[in-house]
Amino acid sequence: MRHARLIALLLGSAALTPAAAQDTAAPPAEVPTVPVPAALTAEEMPQIPLELAARVRPYLESRGAGFAGWDPNTRAVLISTRFANVSQLHRIAMPMGARTQISFEAEPVSGSYAPTKGDVILVTKDRGGDEYYQLHTLKDGRLTLLTDGKSRNQPNAWSKDGELIGFSSTRRNGVDSDLYVMNPRDPASARLVHESKGGGWAIIAFSPDKTFAYVADYNSVQDVDIYRLDLASGAMRPIGNPKAEIAFSGMEIAPDGTLWATSDAGSDFQRLGRLDPASGKFTPVSKEQWDVDSFDVSDDGKTIVYEVNEAGSDRMRILDVASGKVTKVDVLPAGQIGGLEIAPWGEIGFSFSSAKSASDVWSLDPKTMQLTRWTTSETGGLDPSVNVEPRIVTTKSFDGLEVSGLLYLPDPAKFPGKRPLIVDVHGGPEGQSTTGFAGAGNYILNELGIGVFLPNVRGSTGFGKTFVSLDNGPFKREDSVKDMAALIDAVRVDPAVDPAKVGVSGGSYGGYMCYAAAVQLKDKLAATQCTVAISNFVSFLENTNPYRQDLRRVEYGDERDPVQRAKLTEISPLTRVNEITKPMFVITGANDPRVPKSEADQMVAAIRANGGEVWHLVAADEGHGFRKKANSDYAFLAELVFWKRHLLGE
Repeated sequence: MRHARLIALLLGSAALTPAAAQDTAAPPAEVPTVPVPAALTAEEMPQIPLELAARVRPYLESRGAGFAGWDPNTRAVLISTRFANVSQLHRIAMPMGARTQISFEAEPVSGSYAPTKGDVILVTKDRGGDEYYQLHTLKDGRLTLLTDGKSRNQPNAWSKDGELIGFSSTRRNGVDSDLYVMNPRDPASARLVHESKGGGWAIIAFSPDKTFAYVADYNSVQDVDIYRLDLASGAMRPIGNPKAEIAFSGMEIAPDGTLWATSDAGSDFQRLGRLDPASGKFTPVSKEQWDVDSFDVSDDGKTIVYEVNEAGSDRMRILDVASGKVTKVDVLPAGQIGGLEIAPWGEIGFSFSSAKSASDVWSLDPKTMQLTRWTTSETGGLDPSVNVEPRIVTTKSFDGLEVSGLLYLPDPAKFPGKRPLIVDVHGGPEGQSTTGFAGAGNYILNELGIGVFLPNVRGSTGFGKTFVSLDNGPFKREDSVKDMAALIDAVRVDPAVDPAKVGVSGGSYGGYMCYAAAVQLKDKLAATQCTVAISNFVSFLENTNPYRQDLRRVEYGDERDPVQRAKLTEISPLTRVNEITKPMFVITGANDPRVPKSEADQMVAAIRANGGEVWHLVAADEGHGFRKKANSDYAFLAELVFWKRHLLGE
């Protein structure tokens, strides 16, 4: 682009040359650019050079495979992976066997086999990222609709025999997540078993005889109430005290009737233990001083596999129920474990990713401890072993609280001296930056030599329920921004970081943090890139999808209360938009049900009205983030152009 401007300047002096010379002068060559995908609108953005796309191409062609369950009849595995524009379901008959695609939709899908029977694959799909999920069965490459096609439906738990699926649906009034059960082989069998109040209800386990179910009411990340629901009468009985602020996560019923769950009852962290359905007493079994994030119980009830989140890296543990002995599975490097499921024959299936490995499907024999790899996902021909692994950076915030983050720095041999840095803030806010595969993001480190820092400010999960509650409500909200400031100061003094070339990015709640940084931390930053971001808490709370409003009010505050409304307005980045002086790039999904497009529109309009620089990329067929490859590729390339300009000066 610099060369094109130089040519234009030189040609601008042509009026001083003879006419004949002008007639014979060759016109400037146009730089080939990447076509904007049909669903995208690029506002006040430069075009992307085709040459950049060619250089980045291998990084854009990495893919991952997620474990979606065992086929109980054939011992094949169901996986989710992408070979075209969106992720679809595939079957693999044997380790490292062919990935046979079985769903062929224009939208991403997820799915699972019916336990025990394995005769049905239940599939969930929305439209254009609107999150109004519908349930289907999949057979012979075609979907059969099970729900009404209009409401928001979410699959909950299968019965152990694979006869029933529990699901929540807003079909009654568009707001409340009522509870239904259905035999997916007969859509007409769907029946309402509980009229709910609020959007956080789910069936989490069926009794072996399917006469009752355990139900969770999610009020917040720190407060989840458990009930016993009689499926015939609809009678609901609380387990424990619903007024107590205790969180529960996974729950399973063992063959002997033992109710296993994860809970933070009596602890700052979430532990695995037994829940007494009569008294509500939780008896922990796991000993780790970190959150137990997921678990599965074998069909015979003798073995439990669980996953522990140790400072953002997952570790697998196997519990022998009879003896209480815990076996550590430490053959895997630091990374992320997902989809834990014990097959009827005892094999443990899961997906795993690390900085040096894309997400792939594995299994473990708990008797022999033999680890088997089922997939090797392509990485665009690139050698993933050269990818950078992070180190943990900790510092004290304004009030003495210790906060931390993951710092990835480019190879100093290839990129000596001080390097630019992107601070990428996770969403949620009940989320956590963890170790894992960066995919196309590795181009930023490996080819541009720009470091990446992933902060975990107060309000992040993984550090205990006290830590996650420290940002609740409007009067504590900006404490997390102060944490981000402290962490940015900590990494700016790193000898490998150029303190004058730091940018911030983030999505969803991380997008709010990005906007807030553009206002409050502009002296520390060169530019910001904010995705599906909250710009005004009042308009966000008023316009987010109705099923989410009460859940988000617990976290951010209630805009209907005058005192809280005034504070929410005060801390909203849009209120101080005239203080934004550095360039910004905003990315938006037009169908976003969580953070409506209007949040981006009002921020972009206000910055431009003040004469500021802001790029805006909008996808007509996406929601809360881009899931279609054509869209996400273009967005990533546009981000590279933005950072090359504002961090590398190109």
